[in-house]
Parts: sequence; structure tokens; C-alpha cells
Amino acid sequence: MVNEHPGLYSRGIAPWDDVLGEVDRTVFETAGWARRAGFGDRPAIVVIDVNYNFAGESPEPILDSIKKWRYACGPEAWTRSIPAIVQILEVARRKRLPIIYTTNPRRADGFDLGVWNDKSYRSSDVVDVLGHRGNEIVAEVAPVDGDVFIEKRKPSAFFGTPLMSHLSMLRADSLILFGSTTSGCVRATAVDGISYDLKVTIPHEACFDRSQLSHKVALMDVHMKYCDVTDTADVVDYLQALPAGLFDTQFPPAAAAARAQED
Repeated sequence: MVNEHPGLYSRGIAPWDDVLGEVDRTVFETAGWARRAGFGDRPAIVVIDVNYNFAGESPEPILDSIKKWRYACGPEAWTRSIPAIVQILEVARRKRLPIIYTTNPRRADGFDLGVWNDKSYRSSDVVDVLGHRGNEIVAEVAPVDGDVFIEKRKPSAFFGTPLMSHLSMLRADSLILFGSTTSGCVRATAVDGISYDLKVTIPHEACFDRSQLSHKVALMDVHMKYCDVTDTADVVDYLQALPAGLFDTQFPPAAAAARAQED
């Protein structure tokens, strides 16, 4: 499954094509970056912060959405990313793969976010406080019985959480990673993932960000140096080709949930 041929992107037009200059493109090509690393054999699915805080409640214009949800990323969350996530999760559940969700609630006083609070003029808004609806995963892609749910306080899903312990127990060798924001928590998790020698694949349509420039540049940067950025169709094809029940021994909840649906 590894693309041995050099090239910046092997799936048609790259999402960053309109922001990558010719000099930068030549530098990456000449230096030999962006080789396709390929999928792993035992992938876990990681859904980063697809909550109402980041998605808002509808595909309304971003400047309207952030009046209520200051973290909102705009209509792309609903028109592009959530439908892509639905496709991926449907196949992943049929294959009984482990699906791991994150969200990031904080204390009312903001203490657990530390200096991160210093970067926002609206850090006193309560939309991300523990127990607020903003931290709920949007209903269209919400966890089901057997899924894993992790609360985090920093950008990476690995930092200060049991994520790597879970992946080790599962004997997972790779991640299919998506969610929000592309340039923030998705990117941070991808970099930490490859730092643990996990293969990471990001389907670009399934990621969203409040800044389209940040979205495109973050995808380009991780694809050049760290992981594979591809599209939803590629990921779905890969998942469909996997045998069902790869994790049944290491992850009984998925097998139990599948049996319950059959009954």
C-alpha cells in the first residue's frame, strides 16, 4: 500500500495547491519529501473534538456562529467534514475497529488550561466548561456503546491522557485521524502519533478549521514531513478491504456492540 513514486500528492488536486508557491514546491520535491508512507495493518480511528464548540449547531456563516460558539469553524464542518466523518465511521463500525473520541472541557476558572487562556480575549466565555453542551460530540457522529471517550486539556490527544496506553493494549500500529481543528489539535495529535512510531493517515475532507489558510497549510506541512494526507474515498476503500474483527480479542466492547446490533 505504499506509493514508491515521489510526488507531493497522489490523489488528484491537493487541498493546498492554491497556497503552495512554486519555489516551495520545488524545494520539497527536490529534497524528496511527501513520499506516501501507506496505511498500517491495525488502525484505530481517532475523532478529534467534533463537538458543538467547534462545529456550531448548523452550517451558518462563521461570523454568525462564533457569536455563540467562540471556537466555531464555520459551515465547512457541516457541509464537508461531518458527512465525510459519517462515511468513515459507518465502515469502521462494520469492521469493529476501535473508535476513540476526544473533547476538551475545562474547569470554570480555566486553571486546567493554563497559559492557553492567554491567547484569547474571550477566555471567560463558558462554552467549553465541563458539563456545557459545547463539549458534546455532535449528534450525527456521536459515540456509541463500545467506543472510547477521552477528555483532554491540551492540543494533542496524547498529552496527559491514556491514549497511548489504550493503543498499546490494542496493538494498534496506525491511526486514521480527523476532526478539528486541522491546524491545532489534529496536527498536534498527528505529530505525537508519528513520534510514537504510529502510521498516521488524515482524510482531508474530514478535518475542519476556522481558518482556511491554516487548514491548507497544516495539511501540507504534515503531509510533507510526518504522515499521509489523503481523501475520504481512499480511507473508505482501505477500511472496506480490512477483515472484520481485527481487534475482537484486544477490544471486546466492539465485538459485544456488534453482537448486540445483530440481536
